[in-house]
Amino acid sequence: MRVLGIESSCDETAVAVYDGAQGLLSHRLHSQIALHRAYGGVVPELASRDHVRRLLPLVREALAEGHSDRDSIDAVAYTAGPGLIGALLVGAGFAAGLSLSWGKPALPIHHLEGHLLAPLLEPNPPAFPFLALLVSGGHTQLVDVAGLGAYRILGETLDDAAGEAFDKTAKLLGLPYPGGAALAALAEESRSERFVFPRPMLDRPGLDFSFSGLKTAALVALRGRGQDPAMRADIARGFQEAVVETLAEKCRRALVETGHRRLVIAGGVGANQRLRERLAAVVESLGAQLYFPRTEFCTDNGAMIALAGYLRLAAGMRGDLKIHASANWELEEIGV
Repeated sequence: MRVLGIESSCDETAVAVYDGAQGLLSHRLHSQIALHRAYGGVVPELASRDHVRRLLPLVREALAEGHSDRDSIDAVAYTAGPGLIGALLVGAGFAAGLSLSWGKPALPIHHLEGHLLAPLLEPNPPAFPFLALLVSGGHTQLVDVAGLGAYRILGETLDDAAGEAFDKTAKLLGLPYPGGAALAALAEESRSERFVFPRPMLDRPGLDFSFSGLKTAALVALRGRGQDPAMRADIARGFQEAVVETLAEKCRRALVETGHRRLVIAGGVGANQRLRERLAAVVESLGAQLYFPRTEFCTDNGAMIALAGYLRLAAGMRGDLKIHASANWELEEIGV
């Protein structure tokens, strides 16, 4: 079976083709970073309009690269939520149109399920069950993954997600949008540990997160200190270490509590090298294994949606002619 996957939940337009026997045949992506940089963040209306412009050319490119056509495609999978509702409707409407004209089912896919399954695209994929740290611009969750559609949230952020905290702190430091990667790069320039920020919610039991206070701590550290480059690098380092240590400790607790021996890292912040290093040390100390997708599949992409669509098609999902789009769709509501 072969599935065309479409992702348009926020500021990336992405299309991919996945084949059950041959694996990933193609993936094409257009990032809107340059479009939104002037505004310091994503402008929903601009994002939706750009998806309209980009989708058809990307579908044509992905089909050509994957040596596929309408006859070889068995289903069209698309991100149905969560995300920006206008952006989701563009992808959902486009997928429904293809489905109707090609006579193939359209499969609505949960965006976060795509991220959770992204490591299955790698040569050494994790087997079910596993523990997943889903850490992105909009979400920070620890998820017990028993199988396809069987997800139980063990802990999540009470305010800002880790990725949001990275981007907001990067803006305070005068770094360009998107700021997460820029902040991590700036932290590498630091040669001092003079800024030690709080490790939020590590002084109490539980697996929930809170990162908004770290942004405030960085703001306080910046006051009255000007824009000395070395100082900014030290603040970036202190902030990153606080986030990384918090995520790592919560993962350690979750592994101990659940007994899982496989930890999956998913989402854009999963590309952070310091986080990967720290989590590698955690799983090694517990005799567990660490899995994460390659960097290009940490952020939003069509490959993860095509894969999720294939797995759901193989599990018996058939779709319908409705256009499914929901800005807020709880992960635990999916089902098999």
